[in-house]
Amino acid sequence: MDKQVVKRLLKFTKPYIGYLIMALICALFSVTFTLLGPVLIGKGIDLIIGPNNVDFNGILKIIVILMATIILGALFQWLMGLYTNIVTQKTVKDLRIASFSKINEVPLRYIDSNPHGDIINRVVNDIDLISDGLLQGFTQLFTGIVTIVGTLLFMLSINISIALVVVLVTPLSLFVASFIAKKSHNSFKVQSATRGELSGYIEEILGNQKVVKAFSYEDEAEEKFKEINSRLYESGVKSQFYSSLTNPSTRFVNGIVYAAVGIIGALLAIKGKLTIGDISCFLSYANQYTKPFNEISGVVTELQTAFASAKRVFNLLDELPETPEDKDAISLVKADGYLEINNVNFSYSENKKLIENLNLKVKPGNRIAIVGPTGCGKTTIINLLMRFYDVTSGEIKVDNANITHLTREGLRRNFGMVLQDTWLYSGTVKENIAYGKVDATDEEIIEVAKATHAHNFIMRLPNGYDTLINDDGSNISQGQKQLLCIARVMLTKPPMLILDEATSSIDTRTEIYIQKAFDKMMEGRTSFIVAHRLSTIKEADRILVMNAGKIIEQGKHEQLLAANGFYANLYNSQFVKE
Repeated sequence: MDKQVVKRLLKFTKPYIGYLIMALICALFSVTFTLLGPVLIGKGIDLIIGPNNVDFNGILKIIVILMATIILGALFQWLMGLYTNIVTQKTVKDLRIASFSKINEVPLRYIDSNPHGDIINRVVNDIDLISDGLLQGFTQLFTGIVTIVGTLLFMLSINISIALVVVLVTPLSLFVASFIAKKSHNSFKVQSATRGELSGYIEEILGNQKVVKAFSYEDEAEEKFKEINSRLYESGVKSQFYSSLTNPSTRFVNGIVYAAVGIIGALLAIKGKLTIGDISCFLSYANQYTKPFNEISGVVTELQTAFASAKRVFNLLDELPETPEDKDAISLVKADGYLEINNVNFSYSENKKLIENLNLKVKPGNRIAIVGPTGCGKTTIINLLMRFYDVTSGEIKVDNANITHLTREGLRRNFGMVLQDTWLYSGTVKENIAYGKVDATDEEIIEVAKATHAHNFIMRLPNGYDTLINDDGSNISQGQKQLLCIARVMLTKPPMLILDEATSSIDTRTEIYIQKAFDKMMEGRTSFIVAHRLSTIKEADRILVMNAGKIIEQGKHEQLLAANGFYANLYNSQFVKE
């Protein structure tokens, strides 16, 4: 068991210490009323077995008091469960909030390099397992401690010698459970990690079913799933095997305790040192005393799973956030659009450089197109402009201010992005268009929809602008999704634009209309256009031709064609006649 994990988990419960205290008080009352039962039953037995006649009046009083203790014990038990559940649910709520906030804080590098399903598993499933473990742990901890102390005091008040036998033998079960827990801890860690891997793989395959089917990859996908699932099975069997040893072991020790109490009690009763009622009472207390130890197996299993899951969640929380902003960072209100890239170098990994000694100056209102083969660094430049990644060396300036001296929020607010990969959330068409400007009027929304030629298809939808888009956007086409994303950006009217393969999912005819809309939108705005279709960038003020992370050519369309270099080859290859 990782003590640091336990300490950190308890820190999340600290704000709710009041509920824990109330739970402990309720546990104290619940156990006290429960422990009064054997005393009352013992006295009742002595009233029946005594040498004289049965004392019915005394038995009736005992029954009334016994019923009252049972009801009060159950009431306080319920209250204890209520308070421990409140603490648990509030704790996991805070954990989920902290985890989701961390996802928004970590660099894009972390999101790109980890399976999304595994991250989701940490925020959802792992925290659910923590919830189960905490609930079991708190419940058993409070009732267990109070029960052990209470029964011990009652047993000592009846007979010290028998009580000592119980006290000396019973803890053996705790040592057994502790030994087994150490053995099972590693298995639970492996099980938790493999569960995250499996979730990630399922999410990956589920999200790309069309590709899987298109390439007839079903059998290979199933084999990979079986392999991960087999490892999960093996780790699960090992962890459950070890944890399952705890219960029989503790019950064996407790059986010895129970038999010892019965034998010693009988011998003392023969000598007249104990009554039959005392023996009955003692046997009941011996059973109550050993009960927390009997339940250790289930608790240990839950806690081991919870701690393994907690470690995965804390690993996420320990991820370094994006590079902290300068204390004196200013919020860029509205940029003029002047941009400089000076001696910029960047690499995703130390072994492989991607951008080398990149230099660029862009005047306000300029349209800059970036072209080149796949992997040359086009999209990387966009990521650096938006500070999704920070440069390895060099600087990027907006309006003569280094972007590291600007707040990320202010910087990104001045860029409008339309990406190749569209994203719409589960909401109405209207809500998706107004994503970047929630206070937009219906008139504004309709205006930009018309400008992007999205209005006509929107009006053909079942409920027009109030049509609900599915989670995956499957009720509209890819091209229609792109149109809505373009409309979303147009609505915010940013001073700078980034169009990354923005028309890749739109048919040629629609692309012509969109291009006209873009021309209108780009008027007076600094724009960066990443494109594979070179026909869409003829009107750019400057075309940057990239290869292997460097700008190898730049100029206007006609100039680059006349140079008959790399760009000319790219352009001609798209229009070669067969």
